[in-house]
Amino acid sequence: MLDIRIPIGLMFAAIGTILMVYGLLSDPKLYELHSLGVNINLWWGAVMVAFAGLMLGLAWRASRVAAGSPGSPGSDRSAP
Repeated sequence: MLDIRIPIGLMFAAIGTILMVYGLLSDPKLYELHSLGVNINLWWGAVMVAFAGLMLGLAWRASRVAAGSPGSPGSDRSAP
């Protein structure tokens, strides 16, 4: 079964990485006038990558819990 957190996490990881790279490579003068000197692309890219990590981590944890439950395929526990 596909967990919805996997595609959400991958999408946020891709967009966040693109934003972070753009923020790192762009001209700092761009941010002086428009965002009070804050490299907003870098910061929001980092937030999006962190959120992606959270989503993918939760999906990974849910798959491990489901794999370890009794009666599930691949479980080495026997059903009562």
